[in-house]
Amino acid sequence: MFDICAGFVYSQVLLACVRLKLFERLRAGPRSLSGLEAELGLTRDALLTLLNAAQALGLVRWSRGGEQCGLGQHGAALLGNPGLLPMIEHHAAFYSDLRDPVALLRQGGGAQNLSSYWSYARADNPTAATSQQVESYTALMAASQSLISSEILGAYDLTRHRALLDVGGGDGTFCVAAASAAPRLLIRCFDLPAVAERAQRRFANAGIADRAQAFGGSFLSDPLPTGCDVISLVRVLHDHDDAQALRILRGVRDAIAPDGTLLIAEPLAGTTGGAHVAEAYFGMYLLAMGSGKPRNLRSVSDLLTGAGFSQPTVRSTRLPMNVRVLVARPARNNKV
Repeated sequence: MFDICAGFVYSQVLLACVRLKLFERLRAGPRSLSGLEAELGLTRDALLTLLNAAQALGLVRWSRGGEQCGLGQHGAALLGNPGLLPMIEHHAAFYSDLRDPVALLRQGGGAQNLSSYWSYARADNPTAATSQQVESYTALMAASQSLISSEILGAYDLTRHRALLDVGGGDGTFCVAAASAAPRLLIRCFDLPAVAERAQRRFANAGIADRAQAFGGSFLSDPLPTGCDVISLVRVLHDHDDAQALRILRGVRDAIAPDGTLLIAEPLAGTTGGAHVAEAYFGMYLLAMGSGKPRNLRSVSDLLTGAGFSQPTVRSTRLPMNVRVLVARPARNNKV
């Protein structure tokens, strides 16, 4: 119980390390306390308080009898996954929204900080969102997408397909990874017009503009591009309530090739060992966002059935708490 109560303190120790760029400073090897003291602008006592806390959390480790400090296992893991650093900074807004959790629950969600990240998605005409309005959320999702992309591509082989449509594909981060994994695959990305413009620029920078195209529109109201034999929804469904999720899936069903494959990639409630991530973390996060909810496999399966798809099969990933991959096909072809 005390560990649960102390969780916020642990998160703030991590945030302090990130904001002080402690892990980057230790990248080349252990550092002396005097050197860190001067660079970080902390007194010796304050520095020791931080380092002792970080060591207890596995972020750093002591060496040479406590005279030097180096990277711990978790600190090294963070350096290996740089997309996590913007997410850690982003959580300051989330924690601010949770300062009165009862008030958040009673108002039915939609807290000030998180909901502002994608306020355009709840607008009457989301396709009119400007580049500035979509910038923060698009950049945040792109920062954490590389780790998710590798899990998806490790769980499902895209080389068997001709053309991929990534619905809600943001700035095209997953599309670029898919293009690298399947060099002959045609790439299509669909998102709001201002976001699609970013994706098209990313395709050009990645040198795949000859086989990759971004389309602008709203997946809640506009028809999706047709002709692709595999369509992906990466961290899309759980951001939307049931009625919207069903609308998205029906749009995908209308667009997908008769023998096509649908890939759904997101964290699932009920994942063994990961209930605290899906139900607790994502449950409260999506509440603060003002849209969406965690779903278990059965709930997603029911949505798929209602949209005209077969029951999904689950592909294993190395990080099931972060993402699981579901594979489904149009109902008239139940072979998955």
